[in-house]
Amino acid sequence: MQENFSLKPYNTFGVDVKAKYFIEITTIEELKEAICYSKNHNLKILFLGGGSNILLTKNFEGLVIKLSLKGIEEKDLSENKVLVTAKAGENWHEFVMYSLEKNYGGLENLSLIPGNVGTSPMQNIGAYGAEIKDTFVNCTVLDLENLELKSFNLEQCHFGYRDSIFKQEGKGKYVILEVSFTLTKKDHHIKTEYGAIKTELDHLGITNPTIQDVSRAVINIRQSKLPDPKVIGNAGSFFKNPTIPLTQFEELKLKFENIPGYPNGKVVKVPAGWLIEQCGWKGKQIGNTASHQLQALVIVNATGNATGKEIYDFSTEIINSVQKKFGIELEREVNII
Repeated sequence: MQENFSLKPYNTFGVDVKAKYFIEITTIEELKEAICYSKNHNLKILFLGGGSNILLTKNFEGLVIKLSLKGIEEKDLSENKVLVTAKAGENWHEFVMYSLEKNYGGLENLSLIPGNVGTSPMQNIGAYGAEIKDTFVNCTVLDLENLELKSFNLEQCHFGYRDSIFKQEGKGKYVILEVSFTLTKKDHHIKTEYGAIKTELDHLGITNPTIQDVSRAVINIRQSKLPDPKVIGNAGSFFKNPTIPLTQFEELKLKFENIPGYPNGKVVKVPAGWLIEQCGWKGKQIGNTASHQLQALVIVNATGNATGKEIYDFSTEIINSVQKKFGIELEREVNII
């Protein structure tokens, strides 16, 4: 256990805050010991995975536990199905690449999403027409109250858009240890209809894509418009795409005829990036913080010296301007600490 420890290398925004205490664990027994220590010394706990969906706004006056549980297991379920279980500390993209090397289908549209496997169920990560709930079977968690292992199946996780039980009634009660997925071995369901995947496949000259081709297309698209956290600090999409009533969308359409929307019954999902761009934020920089020049949905640590508070205040200005112009309140996707 280390004291007064800088968390700058452990969050993708590259914000330099300190943890009063820090420990990296690689086994469940180490995790239990660390939790017991925090209880005995009345310390708050912050669990860190890949640090890709978090904004640290101040020093953490407690114990930061870096979850580095590693390992991947497989179990054949049928001629076409395999159960793949990954520990929480496995890097998400590397796990997707592992599945593709084995020719296991189901995760290819989720390529290049930052973070670790353990945090993927928390916000039901998704991209390009897929979410982890599509292949999710269950996850094993540690109950922080009694330190007992529990399992949550698909239904019990209450998955929604960037949402789950772990962000709602289960928030702060559990830590995810491993996640299991059912993947296909041969009869793969290829999803190319969302976003620019088909356009990118056409550009690559691919007419009959494999799951590896879909992954390659997704990676190309993401790299073309999303900044690499290793180059410039960011946490990917900072805001959720808002869902508004159909009636409100129709009213906005009268005033902003080009407003994009994706109807689903009586509600419409509106791209947050478009709303932010219309308010003049794309590429705009204030001090050390900016909205990315290629994707307004992404806030970046432009100089590498931004504080968490600067980034938070920048996001608040974006929220206020979108609210003023469109009457839509954006919700932060990133966890604020």
